[in-house]
Amino acid sequence: MRDHESVHPPPRGTSCLTGLLAVAAALGAGHLLAGLTGSPGSSPFLAVGNSAIDLAPEPVKDFAIAAFGEANKTALLVGMGVVLAVLGAAGGLASRGGPLPGLILVGLGGTAGALATLARPDLPTWAVAVPLSSTVVGGVVFALLWSASRPRGPRKDTGEDPALTGTGAGLGRRRLLVSTGAVALGSATATLGGQALTGRGGLEESRRAVTARLPPPSPPPGGADFVDQGTPTFITANDDFYRVDTALRVPALRAEDWRLRVHGLVERELSLNFDDLLRRPWRTETITMTCVSNEVGGPYVSTAEFVGVPLRDLLREAGVRAGAERVFGTSVDGYTAATPVETLLDPDRVALLAFGMNGEALPPEHGFPVRMVTAGLYGYVSATKWLVDLELTTGDRRTYWEERGWAERAPIKTQSRIDSPRGFETLPAGRTTVVGVAWAQTTGIDSVEVRVDDGPWQPATLAREVNPDTWRMWRAEVHLVPGGHRISCRATDRDGHTQTEERVGTVPDGATGWHAVVCTAE
Repeated sequence: MRDHESVHPPPRGTSCLTGLLAVAAALGAGHLLAGLTGSPGSSPFLAVGNSAIDLAPEPVKDFAIAAFGEANKTALLVGMGVVLAVLGAAGGLASRGGPLPGLILVGLGGTAGALATLARPDLPTWAVAVPLSSTVVGGVVFALLWSASRPRGPRKDTGEDPALTGTGAGLGRRRLLVSTGAVALGSATATLGGQALTGRGGLEESRRAVTARLPPPSPPPGGADFVDQGTPTFITANDDFYRVDTALRVPALRAEDWRLRVHGLVERELSLNFDDLLRRPWRTETITMTCVSNEVGGPYVSTAEFVGVPLRDLLREAGVRAGAERVFGTSVDGYTAATPVETLLDPDRVALLAFGMNGEALPPEHGFPVRMVTAGLYGYVSATKWLVDLELTTGDRRTYWEERGWAERAPIKTQSRIDSPRGFETLPAGRTTVVGVAWAQTTGIDSVEVRVDDGPWQPATLAREVNPDTWRMWRAEVHLVPGGHRISCRATDRDGHTQTEERVGTVPDGATGWHAVVCTAE
């Protein structure tokens, strides 16, 4: 700055914009570098998001799932975007008198991104260069925009006001507009470029090739649902199948690039590619899956026809050594789950390395190319998606969810749910049809009962049972007098166990309690 000029703080709006654009430039550069280096998870935005998922207390995770359902990750990303925007604007405002506060904020953000990248088990150490480089970009952009935003005051030697002559402030405004426009365009281009590079290039072609090798789906079983009266269809369409996992970004792994290592307490270590897996005998199994996060009456239960290789056969091929207690499955993104060895070796248990779902290759969000599917166990101990490693271990190692307070063993609990009428629905007085579903995987449902208010339990009519590993639809006729009512249901499995009335939350091994809906008859 020349000594005959005075510098005034820029308008607050300009300062906020400076901070926002610096944050956008850093994130855009990071996303682009992550794509160029082939390590999409090292994008600072995604790395911090994944760390937020990993470090969030269980009550926060439970709230996110309950409040946002399958959109909980979208909610996290939106929330992070809002927080970063606020911090960027605050950094810009704090820097009206000098650039240091904003530069410190950019540096702190870069440090958070670097630490998050180093903490990711699925990223190499060198990936930390991505958030560090993006930090440099953010700092340079902030410094340039801060300099460009300085308005020039009247010349002290002449008293001329550049705003009147058009030789100072006008040029400054044009310079600022050009600078901010260039940064905004560059940030958007970098973000879109990074998204394209980290997208699903070749993934759908790989899925189509796998689908072409699969048998056609079986026709829907007749008499297995009461969909015309309000139950779900017996087979859940892939697009409607529930999804609850820790992946902020769905891994994009082609079947051609997939490898599985089977090691640990085995006689013979195995290393398989996708063709190796498909050369083994397949099985087609219809299985109902349930998430341990499913509250009483919740939606996280679905049924599909899976195609895959029995895990029991693979473990026998590897040879299970004495002392092996659990099969530790690891996803390509570092997620871990462990299933008891005796469960996977049980000849009466269905457990697959699945690659087909309802007549097509697994959808990416459901684990393409290969995932585990184990009947009768909640998914967090038995259904690792994007599976790339199976290690037979003792019981000493802890998995992702065990480290967060969830149980080591998690058999699915007998449950039932009312699907119609809906809660708080107004119905005509008189005879009303109540319909729903019940499940007790590996055991099967023996009966379902319904009652109105505190009246007697009455038996429901069950739909056809397809197999003990799937849910079972039911319906019942009840009589409603005018007024408010509470309709409840309970199920009994083939072992004679009737689900308990005691209401327990999902942690540590699944919810219990009778599902009920409140409605009004008039």
